[in-house]
Amino acid sequence: MMQKAKAGGKRTLMENRFVQSVVAKKWAFVLVAMAFLLGRAMILEQLAPFAIAYFAVVYFVRKDLTRWVGLSLLAGSLFALEMKTGYILTEMIVFLLIQKGLEKYERAELSYAPIIVFTSAFTVQLFGCIVASELTWYTLMLTAVEAALSFVLTLIFIQAIPVFTLTRKSYYLKNEEIICLIILLGSVMTGTVGWIIQSVSLEHVMSRYLILMFALVGGAPLGASVGVITGLILSLADVNAIYQMSLLAFSGMLAGLLKEANRMAVAFGMLLGSSILSIYIGSQTEVMSSTWESVAAVLLFLLTPRSFIQTIAKYVPGTQENMKSQHDYAKRVRDITAGRVQQFSEVFRQLSRSFKQLTHLDESAAKEREVEHFMNSVASQTCAMCWKRKQCWDDKFYQTYKFMTEMMSEIDARETFAKRDIPGEWKQACVRTDQVLVVMKQQYGLFKHDLHWKKQIQDSRQLVAEQLTGVSQVMEDLAKEIKREGHALFLQEEQIRSALEDLGLSIHSIDIISLDEGNVEIEIIHQYTKGFDECRKIIAPLLSDILGENIAVRNEEVSSRGDGYATVLFCSAKEFEVETGVACAAKGGDILSGDSFSTVELGNGKFAVALSDGMGNGERARAESSAALSILQQLLQSGMDEKLAIKSVNSVLMLRSSDEMFATVDVALIDQYNAKTTFVKIGSTPSYIKRGTDVIQISANNLPIGILQDIDVDLISMQLMPGDTLIMMTDGIFDAPGPAVNKEMWMKRIIQGIDAEEPQAFADCLLETIVRYHQGEIMDDMTVVVARIEKYKPEWATFRWQGVTKVERPRTVS
Repeated sequence: MMQKAKAGGKRTLMENRFVQSVVAKKWAFVLVAMAFLLGRAMILEQLAPFAIAYFAVVYFVRKDLTRWVGLSLLAGSLFALEMKTGYILTEMIVFLLIQKGLEKYERAELSYAPIIVFTSAFTVQLFGCIVASELTWYTLMLTAVEAALSFVLTLIFIQAIPVFTLTRKSYYLKNEEIICLIILLGSVMTGTVGWIIQSVSLEHVMSRYLILMFALVGGAPLGASVGVITGLILSLADVNAIYQMSLLAFSGMLAGLLKEANRMAVAFGMLLGSSILSIYIGSQTEVMSSTWESVAAVLLFLLTPRSFIQTIAKYVPGTQENMKSQHDYAKRVRDITAGRVQQFSEVFRQLSRSFKQLTHLDESAAKEREVEHFMNSVASQTCAMCWKRKQCWDDKFYQTYKFMTEMMSEIDARETFAKRDIPGEWKQACVRTDQVLVVMKQQYGLFKHDLHWKKQIQDSRQLVAEQLTGVSQVMEDLAKEIKREGHALFLQEEQIRSALEDLGLSIHSIDIISLDEGNVEIEIIHQYTKGFDECRKIIAPLLSDILGENIAVRNEEVSSRGDGYATVLFCSAKEFEVETGVACAAKGGDILSGDSFSTVELGNGKFAVALSDGMGNGERARAESSAALSILQQLLQSGMDEKLAIKSVNSVLMLRSSDEMFATVDVALIDQYNAKTTFVKIGSTPSYIKRGTDVIQISANNLPIGILQDIDVDLISMQLMPGDTLIMMTDGIFDAPGPAVNKEMWMKRIIQGIDAEEPQAFADCLLETIVRYHQGEIMDDMTVVVARIEKYKPEWATFRWQGVTKVERPRTVS
């Protein structure tokens, strides 16, 4: 099977290389054929600036075709009206000599090509005039004009020729590149001037065919632009065809206006436009010739394969084919990115498992090995040269090992254990008890030191494992988010656009970022009317009706360019609002308190109210509590699970300092869509919910973080109601009545007696009550955070617009 797979892979690779070689040969033939026509092309009946410019760009872009392109340019010049083969050959030789000189000094770059072309053309033409004794102000001016045209054409061909090579990776052309491509094609058509079949001029047929192609692809603007450019170039090549510029421009515009119909409509538009201007400008003979030229161009246009037209459309910005190719490319990039993120997520998950395996080894076996290593070290230093060694460790091994273990236990229990404390039975069993005690004390210090650092390593591994698990989960969620954003919502965008335009609003664009319930994000660019506030009064209520949930304006930016447009971001309005208030005081009236608090939206529809109390008072306690809250907030905002975030903070606090510093953590995560609240309490005092006259206590029994490696994280879920008031406090307030009073009941009565509804007034009143209870003395750091839950009330009511249906939401990607 492996051999068959390898054989199949080699065969596929060979087929791909064969296809690439065929495509490369096809474009090589096109470039050589274009070189023949450009070698023949002339403007103003005596200037030939195309050849050297084309040769120079091909030298840089397709160096392998330089010889063939040069020969094709010379062959084309042999058929020109005014043969300039010698000049073109000399210009190419001079260009190559200058280029070789620059390559020797490593200065050969494409950016130098226009200057080299100008120098070569001007030098050769000037030398030719001097040799022929025709140097006048007029010939000098023509020489400068031809060199300048070669310079400009080189810049144009640098943009256009890569379209015909395999060096281009994406289906996208800028407007400047499209114009340069049209100039190149018009220059190539100049090489067909004078080719007439039965009064039908080939350059006119090709120019009108080119207009039909671009009018069908890009509409009236592109059709008219192609007409102007090709008409200008043809009029420079043939002064008698000056009217072609207006004829082709008008025909291209008329054909482009009918592009929404079909190919026949575009052909009819071109025929109509060319016929009208031909009748107005030319004679009867010219009218018939122009008509036959248009008919020939239409026949070529109708015989052109659809796939060829679609290929051209992919390069033109704004077309459906170009948008589809860009969308497909973005989708591929998005899928690849999501796949890579998932791979990294799995890598972090595997690394986490590896670290957890290292930390979950049999601790009893490891400890036994450490004790055994300790005993061996003591025995090697004290018993190795003893004459009773064989008797103690061979005949009475278990008794000796028991005595050594008991001595180790005594040293562990009493650091002051001395020779006088050695039991008599130990002295009878061992003749070197004093020496054993000294060595054991020394080795025991090293043993404890090793255990400490191994514990630190184990704790670090556990922290790394937990962090890797959290990172893996966050990256997995990110991959899902990337996939979710990849779904096109064109149908919903058009439905919303239609509804808003029916109301008379001028909508420039609508981009739906997300339609997930509770996480709607829609960006609308509309014409801004100062003072009317259509966004909040009309658009948001209408979106609320057709989406089935409250939509509000999150951000509104008026364009600084003064074009009258504003970009507005509409998002899901939370079903519940949270209003907070905080009151705090430092111990003894100091400035710095050891308590820290935070009230912040986490960005995923949850509102976090957090409180932390550091051990002790002052700056050090403040640092511990603020560090705990800061790290916890960042982890929760990244999308990490609550339990894992708490454990990570605990590990960080344990490892960041060798001192016994700890902090309590009290967090309430309020879901603003359903008011369901999750309480995370680590060593903190009880919290209270005031609902009318009832007071509900929420408490948990566990130690603060930063003390033990493995902590119990209990999540308490409560359903809050509109009008509920949540009160969270530190021990400075909760322990105010002292140990002789039932603090829970006392605090409930205090809270029941406060009539304030605003959170800030409630917090101030509670803190003032505690301070008055102690007669103005602040016994400890005191902080109280109050949050009130209210139902969200939209500023403007939703309304139903006749004919507008509900928007169908896409299925969520699993």
